[in-house]
Amino acid sequence: MSKKKCGCYETDDLVNGEVYQVKIGDEVRLYAAGTTYREIAGEYQKDYEDDIVLAFVNGKLQELFKRVKSNCTLAFETSAGEIGNRTYRRSIKLMLVKAVYDVAGHDKVRKVRIHFSVSKGYYCTVEGDVTVDQKFLDQVEARMREMVEMDMPIYKRSVNTDEAIALFGRHGMHDKERLFRYRRVSKVNIYSMNEFEDYYYGYMVPSAGYLKYFTLHLYDEGFVVQMPVRSAPKEVPPFEPQSKLFHVLKESVQWGDLQGIETVGALNDRITKDGVHDVVLVQEALQEKKIAEIATQIAARPEVKFILIAGPSSSGKTTFSHRLSVQLRAHGLTPRPIAVDNYFVEREENPKDETGAFDFECLEAVDVELFNRQLNELLAGREVIVPTFNFVTGHKEYGAQTMKLNENDVLVIEGIHCLNPKMTENLPDENKFKIYISALTQLNVDEHDRIPTTDGRLLRRIVRDARTRGSSAQRTIQMWQSVRRGEEKFIFPFQEEADIMFNSTLIYELAVLKIYVEPLLFGIDRNCPEYLEAKRLLKFLDYFVGIGSENVPDNSLLREFIGGGCFKV
Repeated sequence: MSKKKCGCYETDDLVNGEVYQVKIGDEVRLYAAGTTYREIAGEYQKDYEDDIVLAFVNGKLQELFKRVKSNCTLAFETSAGEIGNRTYRRSIKLMLVKAVYDVAGHDKVRKVRIHFSVSKGYYCTVEGDVTVDQKFLDQVEARMREMVEMDMPIYKRSVNTDEAIALFGRHGMHDKERLFRYRRVSKVNIYSMNEFEDYYYGYMVPSAGYLKYFTLHLYDEGFVVQMPVRSAPKEVPPFEPQSKLFHVLKESVQWGDLQGIETVGALNDRITKDGVHDVVLVQEALQEKKIAEIATQIAARPEVKFILIAGPSSSGKTTFSHRLSVQLRAHGLTPRPIAVDNYFVEREENPKDETGAFDFECLEAVDVELFNRQLNELLAGREVIVPTFNFVTGHKEYGAQTMKLNENDVLVIEGIHCLNPKMTENLPDENKFKIYISALTQLNVDEHDRIPTTDGRLLRRIVRDARTRGSSAQRTIQMWQSVRRGEEKFIFPFQEEADIMFNSTLIYELAVLKIYVEPLLFGIDRNCPEYLEAKRLLKFLDYFVGIGSENVPDNSLLREFIGGGCFKV
């Protein structure tokens, strides 16, 4: 047996002397047993514009420290790919946390918390005897750059779960210690840089030399580590924090902290030791309080006639609109829904995308002129004939519905472009109240592993699509990137236009969704392109102790996805 180090390595090295055929594209080459995929990637890097960070071996994702052990087909994943970009950002977190401990000292730092996305990075705080100021941040960034220059290796080893729990206890990583008490797996992968050991949900690059692109920015009570996006993996975008969104996210985290539920392990403790009943009631009470406060703000402005609601897919907009309408009625207002979808342009006038297909998500797909004209007529007290769009013929039809606004009436308007100023450019600003709603996950896996907001929304959508549309999980995952592109283009740029933001995430919801979504994900065939994403989500859901839907109130936003709610959605 021989040991050969190249970035990450495992202890079970292979016997020398064997030679295997490795097919890469149309080319077949011979490599000695034990050759790392990193070594092979180095030979092919010149053919790729962006850094190779992972390998697909016979279609299975592998880290680059893994070694050739049989004839195989090899393909590469770069930092421009979705999985590659996630790997890059995850590896940056490991290097960042180590740098904080190196600069401040292990005896000074109680915990480094990586909270949520801000701009194109993560908002982080440091707990302990540490002052996070510009001097400290400059030292941390300098230490990170030093590790990059040294090309410090990232090692990986697998230990049994009991050993991992004890290890995290010794390191003071009590969130991880608590988390793994609920894991059914027998082994845990531990990553390390020199003496620093940690656990992360997902794969890593082989060494710090891959992690050249990042910046640190002092922000609020902590800092943001800014990183490249997929479309420009070698550029760090400008730091552009969105203050309204940040405030809502921070408030949600603080509320979770007050409830003693910062992480998945803490939620599991509450479910198994105390029962989930009180957690559900308190969380639902908070959401109802927030909705009531929004209704109070609207009622205090009698000039408001148009309530405009926008948010990304699976945010719970429909149920939110119903619950807000109930609260508005409690204030003596009469909410009247109006569907933006009825204002589509005639099909022959609908723009097409680069593939030649109709683009139904762009603003130009909406008859903005008619929409503004009719709302101004309603504002003036006139009666209008509201169109109904026939999606079969692709044309608007008139005559079925008339509308007139009375003194206490308000229009509740939901649509992806509702926060875009161009959508309501001819309506007086004083008559508008804009609401941005999104599922902004406040729960973390542990102190260093955040739960992406998009994962929560995807799981919601998989469950809803299967229940209401008969759509498979494979189909929903297949379409998700297209949905995300539309959100990035048409929704997220305008979220700061909102008068108020509402977070629709429920701190307990992933424990409920787990029961619904796991069978759907297991139904995806291993040979499908979507299988890798399904596998990732299944691994993620394995962290949670599941709870039954009987705990969910019938007016909960979660009912929009799992069914059984009291509102027609």
